[in-house]
Amino acid sequence: MTMKFGLLLPHFGEEADKEKLLVGSKLAEDLGFDSVWVRDHLVFEPHGFEAQNLTFYEALTTLTAIGAVTEKIELGTGSLIPFRHPLHLALMLGTMTQLVGPRVILGFGAGTYDHEFEAIGLGHANRVELVRANALILRKVLNEDKVSYKDDIYDFQDITVEPKPTGPIPFWYCGGTPASARRAVEYADGWMPGRITLKTIAARVKKMSEMCQEKGRTLPTVGVIPPTSVAEEHDKAFEGINIEGLINWANKKGKWWVKPESGRFETVDDIEGSLIAGTPDEVVEQTRKFETVGVDHLVFDLRFRFDLWFESIELLGKEVLPSLRTT
Repeated sequence: MTMKFGLLLPHFGEEADKEKLLVGSKLAEDLGFDSVWVRDHLVFEPHGFEAQNLTFYEALTTLTAIGAVTEKIELGTGSLIPFRHPLHLALMLGTMTQLVGPRVILGFGAGTYDHEFEAIGLGHANRVELVRANALILRKVLNEDKVSYKDDIYDFQDITVEPKPTGPIPFWYCGGTPASARRAVEYADGWMPGRITLKTIAARVKKMSEMCQEKGRTLPTVGVIPPTSVAEEHDKAFEGINIEGLINWANKKGKWWVKPESGRFETVDDIEGSLIAGTPDEVVEQTRKFETVGVDHLVFDLRFRFDLWFESIELLGKEVLPSLRTT
């Protein structure tokens, strides 16, 4: 397979832990994973399926620490939210690459929670336009000097930010809606939804391919971050996973997903792709299906198994990745 494989890091909630982050990332690199990824929040409120623990290690600080103890594994944000001023972010990104090399993948998203933007005085802002502005500003400031920019939020003249990055920093648009895929084609290097179905990915990639052909550009890299649980025994992989809850969530929140013929998600097959779970062999079989719908970079989201973090990395690294890479 030509896909790359990554891991979502345990930098939030009750399992957030220095050893898991640093030692786990080194182990992931040793076992052949291509990347590690973080989420982003300012005023963290756990999702309903997460333990109600408010711990949240800041995204870029976490990646910088991991970059300092690893050599080549890519460092991704899935997704960074536009809380930071883009000039401050440019300085952080330039500094990161000077310290750990050009390994950053900058996945950006518009965010979900109003309270986080209201807390920093951006409650009035159009968050989608904030993402677009960040992309435009970063593209210029990271590569040029004496940059000027003005819109309804940002206004600066003749700004130079040093140090510049030591290599290119790809900008990915994160989100599962049709609009997010369109925006990726318009101005991003990649598109990355989180939990989403295989049929929905296929539909998005088809539309993106048509748009790219019209625009005369190459298709952005396609990533995805499916919740994942792997265990030596099938039943153990499903312990603690509320399948009914995932189906209910799909019906409530997955309004942009491609629906089955019945019009409702009712079975595990209906939400195929929004969960990877099973033995190593079963995980291999399920993961292969993502390549068939156009995924280039799959990030295993192990939050259901952060309590078995090292064991899960070992199973994926020793029993899943080798099979995927030889077929």
